Amino acid sequence: MNKQALIKDMILKIQKASIKDFNVMEVCGTHTYAISKLGIRNIIEQKINLMSGPGCPVCVTSETYINSAIELLQQPNVILTTFGDMMKVKGSKENLTEQREKGKDIRVVYSPLDSIKLAEENSDKEIVFLAVGFETTAPLIALAVKTAKAKALKNVSFLIGMKRMEPILHHILSDAHHNIQGLICPGHVAVIKGEEYFKFITEQYNIPAVIAGFEAIDIIGALLFLIKQQDKDKKSFKNLYKDCVKPYGNEKANQLMDEMFTYCESEWRGIGRIKASGFSLRENYKNYDAAVKFGIKSGINTVKACVCSEILLGKKPPSKCELFGKSCTPESPVGPCMVSAEGACSIFYKYKGSEKYE
Repeated sequence: MNKQALIKDMILKIQKASIKDFNVMEVCGTHTYAISKLGIRNIIEQKINLMSGPGCPVCVTSETYINSAIELLQQPNVILTTFGDMMKVKGSKENLTEQREKGKDIRVVYSPLDSIKLAEENSDKEIVFLAVGFETTAPLIALAVKTAKAKALKNVSFLIGMKRMEPILHHILSDAHHNIQGLICPGHVAVIKGEEYFKFITEQYNIPAVIAGFEAIDIIGALLFLIKQQDKDKKSFKNLYKDCVKPYGNEKANQLMDEMFTYCESEWRGIGRIKASGFSLRENYKNYDAAVKFGIKSGINTVKACVCSEILLGKKPPSKCELFGKSCTPESPVGPCMVSAEGACSIFYKYKGSEKYE
């Protein structure tokens, strides 16, 4: 059976399944994008209700983090470096795009290692990289910090805002009202951390979970696996992405993270502070922590009218936000879920002509 025939066969099995509104959370923003681009929601509607999870690092970046970045820009001779999708994420009042329009030196880079090169070329400037991401990005940021120390660079630092996936999933699944019946694990994080990292979902919460790739055959296959678990008392976990995801992930990447980072409490935008959900530089690398170096203090998050937090927790679809598609659009985003290309609101807005919203 060729690939297209196999996909059609799996779709037919889903459509014939004796289920209705089976709730599945896809955690990864790349999965959300693929599901929407491929029109999978429409194919499985009335059978499976797909809910987006907190797998977009930009979307979970707190206002206080953006405020800290803006505070750093008030320091003399600071050049802020960042990934491009951070530019429109608002703090309490402004975003980085607005700061750059005021003349602040903010540069979009493609890798944290670009900040090392910039520091070498600008010895009279302080280079600060906005270190945001999940375990997928953390190894590269760890390498950049390690490289900075090896080169004895004094004018580069990192504003640490990285998040860990396991604690946020515990936070979601320990809620008695979560209503999640199946879970597609974040594929990119799984490549780094391995399949063992996610087995707690089934072992502790008895919720079926699957690791999958990002093509139609991967996602449809994952959904079929999950609905087959519905009548089983003891649910199962499965890795369908074995070409890329090994039992314990990328050994070298994990060793590097362990060498450079420890865990700390971290603020998730609209969700709150979650224990051991963030990364912090170990003591022998603390002089590369921008918050320590410049004495940046965490502030207090304000409450916005958008419902990004509920979208990230799988409690509401983007259409249930009063601002969606009205005052909140990709051109003028209110919340971070409309900013990032992997944000649920941005994806739903882009594919609104072919998406099921209610």
